[in-house]
Amino acid sequence: MSVVALAPGYTGTVADSEDRFHGNRLLYIGWEDHLLFCSPVCLPLPAAMPFGALLSDVLPGVYGSHPDFEKIDWAATQWFDSGKPFTPDAAKSLADNGLVHKSAIRFRTPGLNGIKGSSS
Repeated sequence: MSVVALAPGYTGTVADSEDRFHGNRLLYIGWEDHLLFCSPVCLPLPAAMPFGALLSDVLPGVYGSHPDFEKIDWAATQWFDSGKPFTPDAAKSLADNGLVHKSAIRFRTPGLNGIKGSSS
């Protein structure tokens, strides 16, 4: 829902602009069919971080408690950036993969559909 200013000259400071995160970008990351995590997580990550480091260093701390996590085949994982399919390059940075401040990325892990297939 957009905001409409009722008076001319309305100005406001955007409190979550990229420049306020000390060189990091906010990325919203969600795991499809795993509702044990009810919504995407929002993480401040450096734009220069390799996408592979997101997989090896960041996501285990976020989703590693789920019994499906250790079974993920990252090569078969399907990725979406703001609803559109994309194929990340693990060697390239988050920025070089086209991820910008407040990108909403989701990943789907074929064959893994939550605890006993329950999507949880």
